[in-house]
Amino acid sequence: MRFEGSKNYVATDDLRLAVNAAITLQRPLLIKGEPGTGKTMLAEEVAAALDMPLMQWHIKSTTKAQQGLYEDDAVSRLRDSQLGDQKVKDIHNYIVRGVLWQAFEAERQSVLLIDEIDKADIEFPNDLLRELDRMEFYVYETRQTVKARQRPVVMITSNNEKELPDAFLRRCFFHYIKFPDKETMQKIVDVHFPGLKKELLKEALEVFFQMREIPGLKKKPSTSELLDWLKLLLAEDIPPEALKAKDSKTVIPPLHGALLKNEQDVQLFERLVFMARAGR
Repeated sequence: MRFEGSKNYVATDDLRLAVNAAITLQRPLLIKGEPGTGKTMLAEEVAAALDMPLMQWHIKSTTKAQQGLYEDDAVSRLRDSQLGDQKVKDIHNYIVRGVLWQAFEAERQSVLLIDEIDKADIEFPNDLLRELDRMEFYVYETRQTVKARQRPVVMITSNNEKELPDAFLRRCFFHYIKFPDKETMQKIVDVHFPGLKKELLKEALEVFFQMREIPGLKKKPSTSELLDWLKLLLAEDIPPEALKAKDSKTVIPPLHGALLKNEQDVQLFERLVFMARAGR
C-alpha cells in the first residue's frame, strides 16, 4: 500500500515519502504549512488513491477530544423519559458515535483526517494520545472497549496557530509542505486549468510571486487564492496584456481582491504602487 500521488494533486517527492513513511510506521502524519497549500486536500487524495473511505473531523476552538470518541445524548434521554418512551431503559440508544469510533469500526481500512488540530485547546492533542497509540478506548456508560478492526491511516493538519505538545509530536511523523516554487505552481495550475494560455499563466505567476514578496503583508496570497484569481481572470476574459507592465510595481492587477484578504494588506499594496509611480 503506497501513495504515488494522483492526477488531481501535485505531490512532491518528499511529500509522497512522508505519506508512505507514516503508513509504514503506523503513526499519524502531522502536516503543517501555510493555509491554502493543500493540506486538507492531501487527505482526500490519499483516500482516493488508496481506495479507502475518508473520515473527516474538522476541529473548532470549542471541540473537545471526547467528541471524537462518543457523546452521551442526555438531552434526548431526558425528553424520551418524560414522554414515557421505553427505549430510555437502554443507554446504548443515547450513545452518539464520534469520528474515531466510526473509523475504528469501519469494515474497510479508512483514512482519518483530524483537520486543523491547532484550533482546539492546548490539551486537546494530549487527550487523544492513548486512543491514537493503542487504537482503542473505553466507553464507561456501556462498559465496553472499542478496538479498531484495522488501524486507520491518520492524517493531522495544523496551521501553526499554536504549538503542539511534545508528547504528541513524538508520536507523529512530521512533514512541512513548503510553499510551491514557480515550476511546481505551474504544474498545480495545469491540473486545475489544463487549457490555460501560457502567456496568461506566465504573467499571472509573475504578479502572484511578486505580491508574495511584498514586505509587511499580514497574509500572503496562497495557492488556493491564486486558483481563485485565475478563475476570475478567465471568467472576465482578462487578457495577458492587462497584467503586463514595464515596471510591475506601478500597476495594480485586476481583481486583486481575490489575492489580498484584509484591508491593511490592500492599503499597503496600493500605497507601495502609488509610491512607485510617484518615484518614476
